[in-house]
Amino acid sequence: MGKPLEGVRVVDLSQVTSGPLATMVLAEQGADVVKVEPLGAGDFIRNSAQMRGGFSSWYLNHNHGKRSIAVDTEHEQGRSVVADLMARADVVVQNFRPGVVERLGLDYETIRTRNPAVIYASISGYGPTGPYADRPVFDPVIQALIGMVALQQSEAIPLPDLVRNVVVDKSTALLVAQGISAALFHRARTGEGNYLEIPMLDAGLYFLWPDGMMHRTFLGDDAPEGLKLADAYQITYCSDGQLIYFVATDAQRQALLRLLGHDDLCADERFTRPKVFEPENFEALGAILVDGFARQKTAEILPALHAASIPAAPINEPEDVFVDPQILHNETLVTWKHPLAGRVQQPRHPIRFSTAETPIPEMADLLGEHTNEILAEIGRTPEQIRELRDGAIVT
Repeated sequence: MGKPLEGVRVVDLSQVTSGPLATMVLAEQGADVVKVEPLGAGDFIRNSAQMRGGFSSWYLNHNHGKRSIAVDTEHEQGRSVVADLMARADVVVQNFRPGVVERLGLDYETIRTRNPAVIYASISGYGPTGPYADRPVFDPVIQALIGMVALQQSEAIPLPDLVRNVVVDKSTALLVAQGISAALFHRARTGEGNYLEIPMLDAGLYFLWPDGMMHRTFLGDDAPEGLKLADAYQITYCSDGQLIYFVATDAQRQALLRLLGHDDLCADERFTRPKVFEPENFEALGAILVDGFARQKTAEILPALHAASIPAAPINEPEDVFVDPQILHNETLVTWKHPLAGRVQQPRHPIRFSTAETPIPEMADLLGEHTNEILAEIGRTPEQIRELRDGAIVT
C-alpha cells in the first residue's frame, strides 16, 4: 500500500511545535518534508533536555520523517536557495514572527509569482496585525489569554493552573495539518493555490470553545445559566487512592448511586436531567458521591464501575501507560532504532487508513544532513554546492 500524501512536497521553515508537528503529521502520511533550518544550532528544540546521540527527544517527537537543509537566510544566496525550494513545493509552512518572511522576500505574495499553485501556511502567535502582533508568544501565555488557565481548578485546589503540556501549540499544529489537507483537496478540484493564516490565539480558543465555553455560548438577557463542564471534572478520592470517572446519563448516575448504596435516591428528581445541572442539586449530589467513594477501595470499585458501563479509569503514572492492556492491544506505541540516538519509542500515527499505511518513518535528520541532496534537486551543480558550502551559506 502507498501513503495518502505520497508525492506531496512540503518546505518547512518552522521551529518548535506549531509548525513542525503539523509537517510531521504530513510526513507520516507520506509527504516529502524538507526542513529548512538556520545555520549553527538549527531548530530551537534540537538542543534541550533528554539528549542522546546528538538528538533531543523533543526534536525527535516533532521531526521524524523529514529531510534537513541548513541555510543562512540572512545572505542573498541563502534566500535564493530557499526561494527555489519554495518555488518547487506543493506546501510551505512557516511560523516566524510577523514581518520576518516579508523582510527576507520569502512571503506568500513573492513566492506565488513563481508558484501560483502553492499552499502557504503562515502560523503566528496572535495574527499578522493588531495590538499583540509583535509580541513574542509561548503556549502558556495563550492558555492564560483564552481562559484555559482559569478553568483548570477544582474545589480541592481552588487556584488557576496550567495545562502542563503545550496544548495550544499542538492543537494549532493539528488544525494546520487539516487545513493544508483541505487546501490540497481544493487545489485538486480547482487548480488554485491558497494562503492559510493561523493565529495560535484563534486556534487555541477554537479548541477550548466547544466544551470550555459552553457557559458563554448563548447571548441575551434570557441566556440560561448553569454549570461549566469543567465543574464536573473532578479527581475522585477513594479510601486508598484516586480514580477518574464521569457519568453523563441518568442511567449511569442511577447505577452509580446503587453501587454506592443509595438506591433510595435513584428516583430523586433533583438528580435527574435537567435538574441535576442546577448548582444546588449538583452540589448536593457531589457531597453524597464524595462520601460514598471515600468508603471504597479503588481495586474493588473500578471493576464495578466498568460492569455498570460507567466510564472510569485509574490515574496512571507515565510508566503505567506502557503496560496498559488497551494500549498494548492497539499497538499504539512502536519502537525503532536510530543509528545515533539509539532505540526510540513513539506513538504510531493514530489514523488507520484502510487503503494506505502510515508507519512511523524510521529516520530523523541531523542538521543539514540532506543539504547536498536537496540542493541537487533544485538544480544546483556540484560546483555551485561546493561554492555555497565554502561561503558558509549552507552546511
